[in-house]
Amino acid sequence: MSVILKPVITEKATNDSEFNNRYAFYVKPTANKLEIKRAVEELYGVNVLDVKTMIYAPKYKSKYTKTGLQVGKTNKLKKAVVQVADGDVIDLYSNI
Repeated sequence: MSVILKPVITEKATNDSEFNNRYAFYVKPTANKLEIKRAVEELYGVNVLDVKTMIYAPKYKSKYTKTGLQVGKTNKLKKAVVQVADGDVIDLYSNI
């Protein structure tokens, strides 16, 4: 099973990849920086210089229904921003 879940395709992440050579990915919450670096290098064939990670806490939601209060939550997310070497490019749109 891969450490990388999916790439982040937002306006901010796209600008960051075009101008600063940094790419964002959603990764498993248990993955560390070395595993993320190794997975990106193997999957895309690039040289990774730096990995920064962010952990997003689950969001709790509640609503009132006929049966009473229903409480739910989203999953915990971990996002990794990967800096690749100059000249290396990751093509995220080739599989679309």
